[in-house]
Amino acid sequence: MGAARIALGGALLLAVGVRTADSRQAMARLLAGADRPWQARAAIVLAAAAIAGYQVTFFTAVRVTGVAVGTVVAIGSAPVLTGGLTRLSGGPPLGRRWAVATTAAVAGCVVLVTGGRGAGVRPEGVLLALAAGLCYAAYAVAAARLIARGNPETAVMGLLFGGAAVLLTPVLAESAADWVVTGRGLVVAGYLGVVTTALAYLLYGRGLRTVSAPVAVTIGLAEPAVAALLGLIVLGERLSGAAVAGLILIGLALVGLVGRRAAGPLPPGPPG
Repeated sequence: MGAARIALGGALLLAVGVRTADSRQAMARLLAGADRPWQARAAIVLAAAAIAGYQVTFFTAVRVTGVAVGTVVAIGSAPVLTGGLTRLSGGPPLGRRWAVATTAAVAGCVVLVTGGRGAGVRPEGVLLALAAGLCYAAYAVAAARLIARGNPETAVMGLLFGGAAVLLTPVLAESAADWVVTGRGLVVAGYLGVVTTALAYLLYGRGLRTVSAPVAVTIGLAEPAVAALLGLIVLGERLSGAAVAGLILIGLALVGLVGRRAAGPLPPGPPG
């Protein structure tokens, strides 16, 4: 599923990236790397590998240790790891507002996803989920760095996700992917590739022009909250008192984070 999603979404993002002359020129500059070509290319390859790695590690983690634990560990660790990578790569201090909001939002995710119920934990699944969080953090920091240097988000996303699509194509070919060519499989793969990948990450790239990577990843913690609300409204699911408390905590944390003008994008620096 992850390979099919990125294969289609990455191809679409690459197509968008080469659509205009400005974007094509930006891609060429990114690959040329100015005075440090090998470092620039290595950053692009590593970011593409991180996108591909997230798909493999996350889906395997939820299969091994369950959806609740896998999701909490992967999504909850990503903001913290993003903040750490940002500081290690020369980014600015993150500030108390980000730290408080991130802590509250992660806590809210834990309460929401687990819903107050116990869940079986397998160490290998937790490690895979942590690896997924690290992959997401690495991609977010690298993309923010490249966009902060004035590169169009269409060029950056096209290169990174196009590269990830190339890396995941063998995985898709090796998998039992007969479901993709069924009617339901085509609809699911099409929605995941077009809406949740191509469209979503074009918007994500645009957002990285005005907020830093740590802030963007923390705001992304709204994802499980939105999923819970859609389950309630569309599927008629019921939320426990603990889940409602988690929703409220996430909402308050995100309002506190974006209530005033968020920090600007990362300043130019070495490739993420």
